[in-house]
Amino acid sequence: MTALPVFTVADLEAVPRFEPERFDNDDAVALGLLGVEVIRHHRANLAVRIVLRGDVVFVAKLGTTGPGNDPWLAGKAAVAERFGEPSLLVRRRHEEAGTPFADRTDIDHDVFRAHGGSVPIFVDGEVVGTITMSGEPDVVDHALVAETLRRFRSA
Repeated sequence: MTALPVFTVADLEAVPRFEPERFDNDDAVALGLLGVEVIRHHRANLAVRIVLRGDVVFVAKLGTTGPGNDPWLAGKAAVAERFGEPSLLVRRRHEEAGTPFADRTDIDHDVFRAHGGSVPIFVDGEVVGTITMSGEPDVVDHALVAETLRRFRSA
């Protein structure tokens, strides 16, 4: 990616949520491996992590990523899981309202990080997991997660 992608609240709201009929550990690994393909295709420095029902089922750290990405992977996923929408959408909603997420006093900001890169996984209307990427600017993290989900849906 050369120019950073731009996402508005409307752009993010227009994307249907990721809600397969079922999603198990094998699906999580397949999604993670597809994420690795997308990361390599874009020559990005990203970590990808899939959590399913509280269990880290898949993690891969490519390029220059490492332990410093772990808090970001966990924090973005915590936002996507709690709010039931992409972490970038949560951030953009707060920005659009003029109330930055970082200013919320009801949130533990060491646990919840409203930066792009995590998307919830739904089954039967409930959040069962997340796919999260971290390592590039957060809009790139989000864009590559979105590309991974598009490819997974069409596979």
